Amino acid sequence: MLGVVAASAGYVALIDPNEPGHYPTCPFYAITGYYCPGCGSLRMVHALTHGHVAEAFGRNALAFLTLPVLGYFWVRWAVAARRGRPLQANLAKPRAIIVFTVVSIVFWVVRNLPIGHALAP
Repeated sequence: MLGVVAASAGYVALIDPNEPGHYPTCPFYAITGYYCPGCGSLRMVHALTHGHVAEAFGRNALAFLTLPVLGYFWVRWAVAARRGRPLQANLAKPRAIIVFTVVSIVFWVVRNLPIGHALAP
């Protein structure tokens, strides 16, 4: 899994998503003209792989802040696999999932409002 993530990040590092024509347009954005919670994530990964942390945060703050959580879940999975123990199905508590869902929806709405233009990619 780590190899797939590293290869994907390497590809995005080499092929700039800021250049038109390299990646497909977000379907939600193409249809509605509004940014989804994931819009800007490729540009965030590209900025991170080039060491531009502030720019990466500006491209998609929610995805940027979610990266350490994903890293934590990956470490838990890797340790459980190494020890030969099955990973529990409930990696996160239901309350945490609900909070993340609500935060994602609020982020989605606010980044499309005039007051939230700083959150747009």
